[in-house]
Amino acid sequence: MKHSAMTLPALLALLVVQPAMAGPYSDEVSKCLVRSTSETDKNVLVKWIFAAVALHPELKSIAAVSEAERGMLNRNAARLFERLLTETCRVEVQQALKYEGPSTIETSFQVLGQVAARGLFSHPQVAAGVGDLEKALDRKKMESVFGPTPAR
Repeated sequence: MKHSAMTLPALLALLVVQPAMAGPYSDEVSKCLVRSTSETDKNVLVKWIFAAVALHPELKSIAAVSEAERGMLNRNAARLFERLLTETCRVEVQQALKYEGPSTIETSFQVLGQVAARGLFSHPQVAAGVGDLEKALDRKKMESVFGPTPAR
């Protein structure tokens, strides 16, 4: 099912973060945040998001994060946010706040979260796990929406 396989990672990414609407100044903050974060930084962000989401009662039985781990993840994410906001992207943040208001920070971090999530979903093991969903889909129902699967 080529159509559904191509859209599954995009759909899952939408579940993780909302699409961001940005003005020109928050665009500059977003660019700076993405440009200024290493893969290690993005992993810090993804781990922090995961630990926060794991607090939801529906996920507690499948995702356990100890209080010590959560504390460490909070501290690591706080250092990352502080560095990005007060050092690396300080000028862009100040301009965005001045001309577009405080919501620009949330919007810009949503973009960074989307970039980090894209990296998460592109890992071969995660991509394979996402691909397993396709095996469980009812092919006929999916083809009723997307059309027949093209021959490979």
